[in-house]
Amino acid sequence: MILIIIMFILSYLLGAMVPGFWIGKIFYHKDIRDEGSGNIGTTNSFRVLGPVPGTITLLLDLLKGTVAGLLPLIFHSNINPMIIGIAAIIGHTFSIWIKFKGGKAVATSAGVLLAYNPQFFFIIVVVFILMLLLTSMVSVSSMIGFTVAVIISFYYKDIILIIVAITLTGFVFYRHRSNIKRILNGTESTIPFGLYYMLHKK
Repeated sequence: MILIIIMFILSYLLGAMVPGFWIGKIFYHKDIRDEGSGNIGTTNSFRVLGPVPGTITLLLDLLKGTVAGLLPLIFHSNINPMIIGIAAIIGHTFSIWIKFKGGKAVATSAGVLLAYNPQFFFIIVVVFILMLLLTSMVSVSSMIGFTVAVIISFYYKDIILIIVAITLTGFVFYRHRSNIKRILNGTESTIPFGLYYMLHKK
């Protein structure tokens, strides 16, 4: 039990790391919470800081979820990695370093999935990229990607994966509720490529 508590704490602290916020503060003297969408994640890091720091933020957010999911393996524990990984997702969303606020946990959640089932992870990544190329919207691609994750999880007949996939999808939709309003109003931000962007480019 003590080992499980230790892994939960470590997982939370890993998830609570805020690379986008720290990179902005240290190297660009910007608080990305005050610019763009105000989010600390990949999309806003790209928007406010540029492609290089945005990519670094993506990789680090993904990595912390993966490492958190691998903690049971590191500590030789039989507990399901998805259960420990949830603490990292909570950490990213409610980070101790920024007054228990945080991001939408899409990359961190994906990192946990990578640690648990790489094949499942890569299928979802392919879906995400395809949707991004069609919609030019990270928010739409993220929500559709996680929705597909729920559908595919039933194929694996893994009850833990199914429960976590459904929970994460609901969480992702909840965290994107402001994006959903903008999507319905036609005011959601787009990335500078993809079919939707090309069709609406003036």
